[in-house]
Amino acid sequence: MSDATQVVVVGGGYAGVMAANRLTARDDVAVTLVNARPVFVERIRLHQRTAGSHDAVADYGELLADAVRLRVATAERIDADGRRLVLADGDTLAYDYLVYAVGSTSAAPQVPGAAEHAYPLASLEEADRLAPALAAAGPGARVTVVGAGPSGIEVASELAEQGRAVTLVCGDLLGPYLHPNGRRAVAAALARLGVEVVAGPGATVTAVTADAVQLADGRDLPSDVTIWTVGFAVPDLAARSGLTTDAEGRLRTDETLTSLDDDRIVAAGDAGTPSGLPYRMSCQAAGQLGGAAADTVLARLAGTEPAPAAVGFLGQCLSLGRGVGLFQFANRGDVPVRAFLGGRLGARAGAWLKELVCRSTVLQLTWEARRPGVLRYPSFVGDPRRAAALRDRRQETVAPDVVPTASV
Repeated sequence: MSDATQVVVVGGGYAGVMAANRLTARDDVAVTLVNARPVFVERIRLHQRTAGSHDAVADYGELLADAVRLRVATAERIDADGRRLVLADGDTLAYDYLVYAVGSTSAAPQVPGAAEHAYPLASLEEADRLAPALAAAGPGARVTVVGAGPSGIEVASELAEQGRAVTLVCGDLLGPYLHPNGRRAVAAALARLGVEVVAGPGATVTAVTADAVQLADGRDLPSDVTIWTVGFAVPDLAARSGLTTDAEGRLRTDETLTSLDDDRIVAAGDAGTPSGLPYRMSCQAAGQLGGAAADTVLARLAGTEPAPAAVGFLGQCLSLGRGVGLFQFANRGDVPVRAFLGGRLGARAGAWLKELVCRSTVLQLTWEARRPGVLRYPSFVGDPRRAAALRDRRQETVAPDVVPTASV
């Protein structure tokens, strides 16, 4: 309809698709999703795409509500004053509201030689560059994975299960997020797969060459294929558009996910930082933030005050090959606890739960497409430590009472 409110969602990942689907709750809202690829990327399966056990993509036709228009294009700049999104092909999209959900990507390596000789693994294109490199190197190639967060652990496990010789370079600690109990279970699973884990003092990478990884303690690890899974960065679209960002380039917002510069721009997912306290980058947070961003827009259209985002974490789920997995439970503040599902007794249950999580992240998007608003999280799921930090911050900004002195 010609008088519909135009909402443009930039980014078609977990947060962007959730936001776009939620926005169709109103018939008088026209939603356009802008994404550089014509397919949805299941980012949490990219290690499987590399190993050939899953293609890690889904059809937008199955994920998006019928009312959402998909525009395959790259965003070049946000013209906030003119309320236009400028595309790389020169076209523009006018908007009444814009949802900023551009996600994250691999951080540029600062280690000498890493950019030239290592393969990152945070996007579909990076996975598709790595897979043929592994094939060309052959099954007997020495593979070194740098970085022992979820991506590093999962790709190391996947490749080792195929019989490859894999070394996992962790830096100080294997699985920094994990509770020590969960960490021991992951270490045992990696050992059973034959993965050599290099961790502790001196295990920081100082250089990467075409055939080796050099460590701070002077060791040279032979490596025919080096995979780099250290750190994430966000696209610079917000900074390039003159919007207020933090030092990492994330769009700064309040707790309703509204840009500090413009109440017509709302952020969702990895590329936003509410109150300067960004949530852990994950699909777990992205879906919740996508829904919350849409709710903020819908509240403004209804003439009501948007509610602060409520994001809750359950923990972290890891696949350790196709038949083994681990789920590390966490409290509401996203702090890991002693309990986990995995180890020798629970390994298959952990793998089942990991697969369930992967499938459910996509299924939730389809549910939201059919019934916008069905996936809502109550406010009590939020992090109590975050609430306390925000209260302390507000108290610090209140000027102390000044008692006037009597005239003499």
